[in-house]
Amino acid sequence: MTIKKTYALQNLGCAACAAKMEKKIGALDGVQACTVNFMTSRLIIEGEEAQLPRIAQAAGRIVRRIEPQASVKL
Repeated sequence: MTIKKTYALQNLGCAACAAKMEKKIGALDGVQACTVNFMTSRLIIEGEEAQLPRIAQAAGRIVRRIEPQASVKL
Protein backbone atom coordinates (compact mmCIF):
# COMPACT_ATOMS: atom_id res chain seq x y z
CA MET A 1 0.00 0.00 0.00
CA THR A 2 1.27 3.46 -0.92
CA ILE A 3 1.27 6.17 1.75
CA LYS A 4 2.49 9.76 2.02
CA LYS A 5 4.60 10.77 5.01
CA THR A 6 5.85 14.24 6.00
CA TYR A 7 9.10 14.83 7.89
CA ALA A 8 10.55 18.04 9.33
CA LEU A 9 13.96 19.12 8.06
CA GLN A 10 16.19 20.95 10.51
CA ASN A 11 18.90 23.47 9.57
CA LEU A 12 18.13 23.37 5.85
CA GLY A 13 20.01 26.37 4.53
CA CYS A 14 20.13 26.16 0.75
CA ALA A 15 17.36 25.92 -1.86
CA ALA A 16 19.76 24.38 -4.38
CA CYS A 17 20.66 21.69 -1.83
CA ALA A 18 16.96 21.04 -1.23
CA ALA A 19 16.54 20.41 -4.97
CA LYS A 20 19.48 17.97 -4.95
CA MET A 21 17.97 16.14 -1.96
CA GLU A 22 14.61 15.89 -3.70
CA LYS A 23 16.22 14.34 -6.79
CA LYS A 24 18.37 11.82 -4.86
CA ILE A 25 15.61 10.77 -2.44
CA GLY A 26 13.13 10.51 -5.30
CA ALA A 27 15.46 8.03 -7.01
CA LEU A 28 15.48 5.62 -4.04
CA ASP A 29 13.88 2.23 -4.59
CA GLY A 30 10.30 2.23 -3.33
CA VAL A 31 9.80 6.02 -3.60
CA GLN A 32 6.99 7.04 -5.92
CA ALA A 33 7.20 10.79 -5.25
CA CYS A 34 9.36 13.11 -3.18
CA THR A 35 9.09 16.82 -2.43
CA VAL A 36 11.52 18.93 -0.43
CA ASN A 37 9.99 22.30 0.40
CA PHE A 38 12.75 24.74 1.29
CA MET A 39 10.37 27.44 2.57
CA THR A 40 8.57 25.17 5.07
CA SER A 41 11.55 22.84 5.74
CA ARG A 42 9.41 19.79 4.99
CA LEU A 43 10.25 16.53 3.26
CA ILE A 44 7.27 14.64 1.84
CA ILE A 45 7.80 11.08 0.68
CA GLU A 46 5.20 8.95 -1.05
CA GLY A 47 6.07 5.29 -1.20
CA GLU A 48 5.38 1.73 -0.18
CA GLU A 49 4.35 1.62 3.47
CA ALA A 50 6.47 -1.43 4.28
CA GLN A 51 9.58 0.24 2.87
CA LEU A 52 9.12 3.66 4.49
CA PRO A 53 11.36 3.05 7.54
CA ARG A 54 14.24 2.05 5.24
CA ILE A 55 13.50 4.95 2.88
CA ALA A 56 13.43 7.45 5.77
CA GLN A 57 16.81 6.24 7.05
CA ALA A 58 18.32 6.49 3.56
CA ALA A 59 16.78 9.97 3.15
CA GLY A 60 18.46 11.07 6.38
CA ARG A 61 21.84 9.92 5.08
CA ILE A 62 21.29 11.74 1.77
CA VAL A 63 20.31 14.96 3.55
CA ARG A 64 23.45 14.88 5.74
CA ARG A 65 25.68 14.04 2.77
CA ILE A 66 24.40 17.03 0.77
CA GLU A 67 24.13 19.50 3.66
CA PRO A 68 26.08 18.23 6.73
CA GLN A 69 24.42 20.55 9.27
CA ALA A 70 20.89 19.55 8.14
CA SER A 71 18.91 16.58 9.46
CA VAL A 72 15.58 14.81 9.07
CA LYS A 73 13.43 14.64 12.20
CA LEU A 74 12.09 11.08 12.05
